[in-house]
Amino acid sequence: MCGRFALSTPLHKLPPVLFDGMAEDHRTRYAPRDMIVPGEPLLACRCDQSGPEASLMLWGLIPGWLKDPSTGPRPFNARAETVADKPSFRGSWRHRRCLIPASCFFEKGRTIRRIDRQPFWLAGLWERWLGSDGSEVDTCTVLTTIPNALVKPLHHRMPVLIPEGLEEAWMASLDGQQLRALEPLLAPWDPSGWEVVSDRADGQLSLLPALQT
Repeated sequence: MCGRFALSTPLHKLPPVLFDGMAEDHRTRYAPRDMIVPGEPLLACRCDQSGPEASLMLWGLIPGWLKDPSTGPRPFNARAETVADKPSFRGSWRHRRCLIPASCFFEKGRTIRRIDRQPFWLAGLWERWLGSDGSEVDTCTVLTTIPNALVKPLHHRMPVLIPEGLEEAWMASLDGQQLRALEPLLAPWDPSGWEVVSDRADGQLSLLPALQT
């Protein structure tokens, strides 16, 4: 499950593939955020014909075939095991995968982050909804998988993470055997180099070493 995360990374420390794909107005308006929740706009990276680009999307996917977005659910998570079959996700799984930058994510009052504090990629799917009046809305969802040893004490699901260096491979429009080659990325990720911290009553963060397995 991933229902809250943060992107508190300064502009100059964003991943190069994201920074280089940002338009000047995006860079000017960018501000670190300590909490991002479903329904809010978020920064994402996707590929178009010219290569990776940064984009603002609403968190909560609206299928492109939905006639009235106010009547249907807007899932903010999608189970990696079923995205190839679910009508709401299978088109995006084939052609519209994206990357969502994060500095940490949250579960049950805990913060899960890299020990080196570097940002990382949440695996996402995106969709564009077109209204009859010509309006456009880009939305996205975060893929989840079964938890590793770090997250399992907190929740039965966790976000899929995409390793550095595989950004363009993840975002490319694929099908068939090429698409199946991405499936290993949907498995639980290695928890080494990660930590869980908890909010203490005094407002400080305390390390929970017992969860670092």
